[in-house]
Amino acid sequence: MKITTLRNATLLLEWQTSSEPVALLVDPMLAARGALPRLRLAGGAGRRNPLVELPPAASNLLGRTTHALITHCQRGHFDHLDSAGRRFLRERATPVFCTPGDAAWLAQHGLASVALSAVDRQPFFDGYITPVPCVHGRGWIGRLMAHGVGWYLELPGEPSVYIAGDTLLTDDVARLLSDQRPDVAILPAGGARFDLGSEILMDAADVCTAARLTDGLVIANHLEALDHCPGTRECVRQLADAAGLGARVLVPEDGETVRYELPVPA
Repeated sequence: MKITTLRNATLLLEWQTSSEPVALLVDPMLAARGALPRLRLAGGAGRRNPLVELPPAASNLLGRTTHALITHCQRGHFDHLDSAGRRFLRERATPVFCTPGDAAWLAQHGLASVALSAVDRQPFFDGYITPVPCVHGRGWIGRLMAHGVGWYLELPGEPSVYIAGDTLLTDDVARLLSDQRPDVAILPAGGARFDLGSEILMDAADVCTAARLTDGLVIANHLEALDHCPGTRECVRQLADAAGLGARVLVPEDGETVRYELPVPA
């Protein structure tokens, strides 16, 4: 499997099924730099979002897209599906996997939504996909958020992959990591917060704590692309190295691809 970080939460997962190649685009935020509103008024140095352009290879990568997967997209979460992302998926008539709660909203915007169960393990291509609840903030700020789900993919001949979505380090997340031991866990590390309220996302320390719960690779994302995510790649790398986790906690640059092949049985 090839896992490419495009920017923030936007990923491209590529693998071969028994009948066809799949290029699964996750949470596409495709707007140009500065085309979207600020998420903090008192922070972020007054910059509009996203803070950076898509990487130069984005056009070629996006052109390979066959399907899309959304963790959540309502209540202003343009950082997981913006108007440019919707237009891209709509113009290509791309099948968009999502929760039942998002399916009708996506269909209203002209997308070919395919509702997955938000609670059960279910068939997905040649394997299975399981939703994992997200907690995107607690207290009063949590009541304002669209929490969505993460997705755990089990595909024959491919690494198992957990895409966390927007979440704090919860018991559900910890249980998935410790019980299922995914080969790859893609976790948010930006430590996002608004002008008021507590953090709504894991930060670098949380990612290191999460990495100790499993023995697979951890890929950190949600970094250096939005004004309300103060976490940096360097911070994640330094904490992971100090904890002896540097070999397992990967912090890819935008446009960078991680390739993972299951070991050949002896």
